[in-house]
Amino acid sequence: MKHLLPLSGLMASFAALPALAQDSLRIDGLDVIGRPVDGETGFQPAVTEVARDIHNLDYLILVIITLITLFVTGLIIWVMIRYSRKRNPTPSSFTHHTPIEIAWTIGPILILVLIGAYSLPILFRQQEIPEADITVKATGNQWYWSYEYVDEEFGFDSYMIGAPASLGDDDDDVTPFVLDDAMIAKLEREGYSREDWLLATDTSIVLPVGKTIVFQVTSSDVIHSWTIPAFGVKQDGVPGRLAELWFTPEQEGVYYGQCSELCGQAHAYMPITVKVVSEEAYAEWLGNAKAEYAGIEQPLTVASK
Repeated sequence: MKHLLPLSGLMASFAALPALAQDSLRIDGLDVIGRPVDGETGFQPAVTEVARDIHNLDYLILVIITLITLFVTGLIIWVMIRYSRKRNPTPSSFTHHTPIEIAWTIGPILILVLIGAYSLPILFRQQEIPEADITVKATGNQWYWSYEYVDEEFGFDSYMIGAPASLGDDDDDVTPFVLDDAMIAKLEREGYSREDWLLATDTSIVLPVGKTIVFQVTSSDVIHSWTIPAFGVKQDGVPGRLAELWFTPEQEGVYYGQCSELCGQAHAYMPITVKVVSEEAYAEWLGNAKAEYAGIEQPLTVASK
């Protein structure tokens, strides 16, 4: 497996060129599924088995917490009324009540066993990395991501649209990190909209739907964290270590994430964009990406794995 760092010089040489492979795969025609919505709470739609497992576990624990809260609240209210000074002017004096002590010991144990019976299999499924159809290495940097398609031996850097490194010769009127009319126009030129501000990147990870994807996550400087909420994955990238996560996207669309570890001054400007497409669209993108980023001429009908 080739390390990403030897590719840095090659990727830098392409930085000033238009992203031809990315231009061939616009957001048009893809639903934006993994984007936060103003005024709403809760999880993003689950589009992987891992995400569904997490949602189901959360709902189970929510039911358990709700029942415990209602029981304890009702018990407190009952005790306040039943044993008030007016109703019980002469309180009993005792220090132990064996049946109650057994109940409040066994009850929590049974609750924890129930939670463990559901959560541990989910944890094991997350940590048991299956054989990959596609392996991507994600390296966190201050403050952008570098990606390497390990089996294809090419890679590229990914900057937030609006970061200085994402600005080209035709962006003289664009002020970095400022959302104004010029920035909105740049987003639209890249195929995005105002709602994608702080989420969209100049290059995107492109993956085929229905394939098993394994991500190797590391960092070149400080601790970063690679996450896509709709996929149910989050993994810290630690310098000198290589961690893994996996998912199988089940729905085509555009998904967003952001670095989830405080990593310095521009932490808020380190988003992640993933486009999940059909196998045919992925094969076309892969051919263009190899030609652009690795300098390897490939036919546009390269079959995805």
